[in-house]
Amino acid sequence: MKPITALLLLALAFLPFVHAQQTKTFDRSPQNIGSVLVFSGTGWYRHPETVAVNGWLARLSDQLGMQVDVSETPVDLERILPRYKVLVMNNCNELTKLLNEKQRKAVEDWYMKGGGIVALHAALVRQTEWTWFNELAGCDFNSDSEYLEARVVVDPEALDHPTVKGHGDAFMYWADWTNHDVSVTGKPGFQVLLRVDESTFEPVREYFQTRGGKPMGKDHPIAWINNLNDGRFFYTELGHDVRSLDTPFGRQHIIEGIRWAAREAPITE
Repeated sequence: MKPITALLLLALAFLPFVHAQQTKTFDRSPQNIGSVLVFSGTGWYRHPETVAVNGWLARLSDQLGMQVDVSETPVDLERILPRYKVLVMNNCNELTKLLNEKQRKAVEDWYMKGGGIVALHAALVRQTEWTWFNELAGCDFNSDSEYLEARVVVDPEALDHPTVKGHGDAFMYWADWTNHDVSVTGKPGFQVLLRVDESTFEPVREYFQTRGGKPMGKDHPIAWINNLNDGRFFYTELGHDVRSLDTPFGRQHIIEGIRWAAREAPITE
């Protein structure tokens, strides 16, 4: 075979490969999406340790048995939230200043279709203008304490809930304790998990004592769930910073809260 003929045949054999490369459609959709989306965008005051809490949550993936992804981009709540089982709201306060109406509606629709929400600490700060979320959460912010040790009491009907199980009727714990504008006790669909005993600490720090800060008294819930309409909403006052989370109780509390919101079996026996 002449050299020119051999080269021509080689070129013809290569043409289908070139054509395939030119017509290939590349998939640019998100890959390796997890089960838990942590959202930490804020519309008002941003605590400097919010990013550290994001990292702490992301490192829970192995213990959770669920991949944790993090975003502060509001449009993600429109575009990729439907791929997730749980939305963790990490101190993301005053969301009407950050999310537009379409983005808030996307969260509402996703939740009503079976999504679960876990709200940490300041996620219930200045949310009254988002009526749907305010009703789902049950209350808003009034004031808070310094970072203090206080006696935490487990609600008798919640002793077997995986987020608090195994820690007895009461225990001492360090955190920043939030005073809410109303108590969720007795509201339809709500179950209080934990209360804090205000006789064991100063519930209103000095900054708020001259700014309308009020203690809640004997009924001071600090963690609860909302099951109304078979929904899955979990709130805890823990999470102002990593100190209140990175303990045996804190890890169990958050891991089981996320798994409960995802409708996954508990790890805690």
